[in-house]
Amino acid sequence: MQLVVDDLTFEVRESSRRKTLEITVDRDGELLIAAPVGTDEQLLRDFVIERRTWIYQKLAQKAEQRRQLPQKEYVNGEGFLYLGRSYRLKCVPPDAQNAPLKLAAGRFQLREDALPDARKHFIRWYSTRASDWLTTRVKEHARRMGLEPAGVKVQDLGYRWGSCGKGHQLYFHWKTILLPRHIAEYVIVHELVHLHEPHHTPAFWRRLERAMPDYEQRKGWLARHGIEVEGV
Repeated sequence: MQLVVDDLTFEVRESSRRKTLEITVDRDGELLIAAPVGTDEQLLRDFVIERRTWIYQKLAQKAEQRRQLPQKEYVNGEGFLYLGRSYRLKCVPPDAQNAPLKLAAGRFQLREDALPDARKHFIRWYSTRASDWLTTRVKEHARRMGLEPAGVKVQDLGYRWGSCGKGHQLYFHWKTILLPRHIAEYVIVHELVHLHEPHHTPAFWRRLERAMPDYEQRKGWLARHGIEVEGV
């Protein structure tokens, strides 16, 4: 269900477990309202009007955060995320290792001759690890949920973490592998539920809640902190 209040458009998520109203400004500026099942539309509108100043402030903050994302310099000691943990970078001589980039001894090790294309090497490394990890976890969750996705593809999805495509093909942003494990698992289960429910209807959120009872906490973390993994 969508709710439009002036120039603001919200997606309304109803939950039988929720007792209060909550507004979330998502990573890409998407506006969400979590509400108890059967909440009157006028009550939702009044809640939005009451919080309107806060909403505009959050939207401006998200836009400013995206604009000011720090650019990686690829220097010794710089931190790079992998499944929620930060690993320091160590630049090594060209003859120190075969691969341009690897994770070993608790550090990302980047060959000095690979520095001009450092970002490309990191994206390739992350994409490979994301494909392996996500494929394994998708199979495990799909088996538990009685689903049969066609496969997993990892690519740059812009501001989306995941997408369910035609033929039950699942797509994930390569940056998903930077998230903490339990948050990445939320992204997986979210997209798996789309195999049953293509749109974010109340039925979608009910099914997601059955598959992952604490999804709201994970979703909230992603909305608040997801932008922090942007810089690579």
